[in-house]
Amino acid sequence: MYLHLGQNVVVRTATVIGIFDIENTSMSKLTRHYLAQAEKNGRVINVSMELPKSFIVCEEDQKIVVYISQISPATLRKRTGFLAEIANL
Repeated sequence: MYLHLGQNVVVRTATVIGIFDIENTSMSKLTRHYLAQAEKNGRVINVSMELPKSFIVCEEDQKIVVYISQISPATLRKRTGFLAEIANL
């Protein structure tokens, strides 16, 4: 299954490690440091043409990639179908 992150970018849901709200998590010094290091190492891909709302951490080819998206974390989680799977358990 695939997850659309915006701007014609899709990732396989199996590669998604986490979906995070950029506004809430960027208050943490550790998160800011993590994102700064990821950007410094060229592992950040910005797929947002607007104000970013989320960042998505993926493991692709044994490398961590961080996507910055304008789509809210709640919408992205719904698109994964993960919540629907839990409801069916």
